[in-house]
Amino acid sequence: MSAGPTFLEEPVGLRQLVIDAWSWLNYKPVMADAGRPGSRAFPELAKMWVPSQELRRLAAYKALAAYDNNQAGQLAALGSDESALERRELGDAANLVDTALGYLLGSEQKVAVEGAEHADEQTPTPGAAEAAAVQKRLREWADKELLTFRVQQAERAAVLLGDSVMVLAWNPEKQRPTFRVYDPGFFFPQWDDDADDDFPSRVHLAWELPADDDAGLKARVRRVTYELGPISEGGEAAEEGSAGARTYPWEPGRASNTTCYLTDAEWLLEDLKNGETLDRLPMSKASYRVGADGTELNRLDLMVDFVPVVHIANTIPDGGEHWGRSVLARVLQALDELAATDSDSSAASATTGTPIIGLAGARLPVDRATGRPQELQVKAGAVWQLGETGRMDALDTSPQLAELRARVDHLLERIAANSRVTAAGLGTLDATEVPSGYALKLALGPLDGLIGMMRLAREHKYRLLFKMVQRLYQAGRAEGWTAGETLPARLAWAPHTPTDRGAVLEEVVKAYGAGVLSLETAVTMLLEAGYPIKDASQEVERIRAKAQQEAEVRMAEAAARRGRDEDEEDQEDEAGPGAGEERKAVKRESQREPVGSGR
Repeated sequence: MSAGPTFLEEPVGLRQLVIDAWSWLNYKPVMADAGRPGSRAFPELAKMWVPSQELRRLAAYKALAAYDNNQAGQLAALGSDESALERRELGDAANLVDTALGYLLGSEQKVAVEGAEHADEQTPTPGAAEAAAVQKRLREWADKELLTFRVQQAERAAVLLGDSVMVLAWNPEKQRPTFRVYDPGFFFPQWDDDADDDFPSRVHLAWELPADDDAGLKARVRRVTYELGPISEGGEAAEEGSAGARTYPWEPGRASNTTCYLTDAEWLLEDLKNGETLDRLPMSKASYRVGADGTELNRLDLMVDFVPVVHIANTIPDGGEHWGRSVLARVLQALDELAATDSDSSAASATTGTPIIGLAGARLPVDRATGRPQELQVKAGAVWQLGETGRMDALDTSPQLAELRARVDHLLERIAANSRVTAAGLGTLDATEVPSGYALKLALGPLDGLIGMMRLAREHKYRLLFKMVQRLYQAGRAEGWTAGETLPARLAWAPHTPTDRGAVLEEVVKAYGAGVLSLETAVTMLLEAGYPIKDASQEVERIRAKAQQEAEVRMAEAAARRGRDEDEEDQEDEAGPGAGEERKAVKRESQREPVGSGR
């Protein structure tokens, strides 16, 4: 269970010091109010149905989204910093997020079932054929559900906001589980105070629906609830005959009295009173939605014993916490400094290109209509008449501009270092500064650690996702999915940095030739190195088929040569012993290389 924020009481008249998972945003005025953070900047958070303990998390999501959309200046202006509206934001925050996302995802992602790689071996391991069949079906599901696209949706939200939410649902028409990504601001898990589980037994997905005057709809809040609970008496009985229990296909022989209920309802905002927060909405005023088959979605039994919702954290949460941290978290103040420096640099470049000029003893032209001196303009071809003691002085701001540009470079280096994306990862490292490939590898070391940590934080969640997919197929009694234990599957990532393919190829050839690597392992290494291999098992089949074909050709050629030699021997026997020696001498002479052939 989350430990929650810590409030350190200060003397009267001073602000509170809040230490929690979003403390890195405390310097922002919108997060200064510990009781109602972001209420001034984000009025939608002031709704009475939003739980107070979730306000800091939701306000943090809003602030991070502002940085991603070049609106950090507008956010600062809401905190009484009017000058922030003039700041130049050039997409540095979004670039950092997209760069980290690209390294996290790699060039591709594939579903991999443990043991499937051994199905094509000459002596496959037990269960390998079944694992290969499940892997094929999961990859077909991934293609139909646009898994790569959905993963990129979910992961960008996770990298930017720190969290992301994926939801599965069985679609009886398509006969497969559907996969959808939700904004983490809609996600409200309910943790039991006494429970020591890794996953909540009750989850809300809630958001506000605005009023639609044309359709005659008032403002309302929609809440989708997944909740684990005991099977009702009307539920399917287990084989043992015990009421209120059933046997799930992924655990044959074991009766369970737990199922997941789905409730999808709406409430009018005008019907809600103070204290009726998200987990206390009055069910008597609820309007339930109806499914595609006409079933009212009020505690609908989903016939599964798990909540089909997967929460992804961008980083490994601290002990007692559940939420991840954005890749921007540690460098937000540096991004503010960068925007301010860019603005100052822009102002300095204006005075450098069009300098401020002071004139003494100049004869100014007079406006004939008003009789007043006209204002001089600095432009190409301008001629000013100066008296005998006249003087012109120009304000040179180029040194300040150079200093500001140097500061921009310094801030970019600081952001690259503190975010662990590194200058090499961001592409700002000068290639001439890298003496060798080993030096580049050392420069990318922090990025390797960052991506390794981010992928580790997701490893279990994607295993859980594919476990749910298999079980939904089994619960839906889809064709080809029989009862039995769920096979472990994972999301395989491609390398996040370029690989020396030549070195890998040389290593694979030597190791396979020496017999210390199997063909399957060798092909897998080439696949991970970036060679254009679509499927390792199919590539192994093609290699073996080609090797067998070449062996058959060699055997046929050897048999043909033996046949010719036997015919020649028979002819020699018929012609006598001298004819054979003469024929061999002619053959040797014809095979001798001419003296001038190499010239």
